[in-house]
Amino acid sequence: MLENFLIDEEPFYLPHGREVEIAKTCYKARLPLLLKGPTGCGKTRFMEYLAWSLGRPLITVSCHDDLSANDLVGRYLIKGGETIWMDGPLTMAVKGGAICYLDEIVEARKDTTVIIHPLTDHRRTLPIEKRGEIIEAPQSFMLAISYNPGYQSVLKDLKESTRQRFVAIEFKYPAEAAEVEIVVKESGLDRETASRLVRLAHLTRDLKDQGLIEGASTRLLVHCAKLMGLGVDCMDAVETAILAPLTDDPETLLGLREMAKTIF
Repeated sequence: MLENFLIDEEPFYLPHGREVEIAKTCYKARLPLLLKGPTGCGKTRFMEYLAWSLGRPLITVSCHDDLSANDLVGRYLIKGGETIWMDGPLTMAVKGGAICYLDEIVEARKDTTVIIHPLTDHRRTLPIEKRGEIIEAPQSFMLAISYNPGYQSVLKDLKESTRQRFVAIEFKYPAEAAEVEIVVKESGLDRETASRLVRLAHLTRDLKDQGLIEGASTRLLVHCAKLMGLGVDCMDAVETAILAPLTDDPETLLGLREMAKTIF
């Protein structure tokens, strides 16, 4: 079952600093990992690269408002007239010694963060109350979570009691040259056009908290570049893949369009 979560091919990832070395050391020391950074800056790709380099299965859970502790741990189901227990993704990861990555953890319900606490200290255990079990995590298990403090602190935040259980690595958008390289590699777009996209992204990021909640992410640039590479007009691709996802405000959109026209 866990073989399905192994990453066979090396994911493309350009290190920003020493984050790979630090994360591998955390894995060796059996320490939980917290990734902090803006949307679409490469946190998930980093986890894929880490799992591949360690040769461990990666079970990723995209957290949302309805995600409960039971969704992570497991529940009883009725199947064929019988009541059976079904492990959740976190339990699967603990039992199998996989890496469990809870993406955007603060989006989940509060009981979700409570259930992971015993896995983040010296106990490294997962209590399954409905079965009266406590599972000890093997050495190969690793827990990682992520969140976007710049955006989510307005509405939600990660409690200090949870945050201080983790080794935190802060992610930012790549340096300009590296981001151009990523866009070219991921989309096949020519370097000159990719450079213009990155230039536009930097301009939108300068507008954060001045009309925009977030600037254009590296992910949006790759989406736009793929559209361009398949023949979509440059401004149409920019409009649909970058500008429209950033805001619904007509005045802000108008300003962004003018900004894009100066570059393309």
